[in-house]
Amino acid sequence: MMMLSCVLMVLVYTADKTGCSYQSHGGSDKNGAGGGGRDVNAVKPDANLYSGPQFDPETPRNVTALEGKSAYLTCKVKNLDNKTVSWIRHRDIHILTVGAYTYTSDQRFQAIHHRSHSDQWTLHIKWAQKRDAGIYECQVSTQPVRSIFVTLNVVVPSASISGGPDIHVNEGSTINLTCIVKFSPEPPSYIFWYHYDEVISYDSVRGGVSVVTEKGDVTVSYLLIQDAVQADSGKYTCNPSNADLSSVVVHVLNGESPAAMQTGSAGLSNSSITILCVMILSWTFTRTDDQLR
Repeated sequence: MMMLSCVLMVLVYTADKTGCSYQSHGGSDKNGAGGGGRDVNAVKPDANLYSGPQFDPETPRNVTALEGKSAYLTCKVKNLDNKTVSWIRHRDIHILTVGAYTYTSDQRFQAIHHRSHSDQWTLHIKWAQKRDAGIYECQVSTQPVRSIFVTLNVVVPSASISGGPDIHVNEGSTINLTCIVKFSPEPPSYIFWYHYDEVISYDSVRGGVSVVTEKGDVTVSYLLIQDAVQADSGKYTCNPSNADLSSVVVHVLNGESPAAMQTGSAGLSNSSITILCVMILSWTFTRTDDQLR
């Protein structure tokens, strides 16, 4: 055992003197070989390090545009160097733009690139239509190509008045009309209310007219008319700045029942009465036939 310990001590001493250690710290010969081994503490090159074109992570991936208005799809690329940026429509794999040039017969599409924003490449779609909705690819001409995808949504804001198409109120009560505007990427800048074809004036001689509008993802506008009279009957229209209008007909009742009025919302329609009569006759004939048997 003592002999073995001595041998080990000699080996360790010899290795230390000859530099045959696996923990070499820069010692090297002319051929670059370092002391019989490599430095485990040396900085390794990052295989994932990429210095070519890179997409800005702030690039919007979902864009919403109003039908009939302009849509802008923006792609920001850093370190582009001599590569080019193209916009491709995915539904038909159509190359729309390459660099600052447009390659489509549809003149609604246009490539926009300003030198002041050299890393920004924009696809401009004029008068956006529902069929324009879908996925668009921003592609850089590297090998292999690098791409990001942007989804375009084309929406048609809609307005509706609750309780329509006919609303019945008692004379002397308050007319409360509620207009709801949906599917709008931004709240309407204004909402006009009409009685027939005239804009309702809130400071008219009649008085008692007020409007309360709550803007948000869904915008709601309330038209309040106090002490309703017969002259307040008629067609009311809600007309937002960025949506189609919506109308209802208000009936101010003077002690009469809505069921007694021939409106679309009261009583049975002619078609319903006809169907009911056919059902009664069919049942009667069936009963008579059974009794005869």
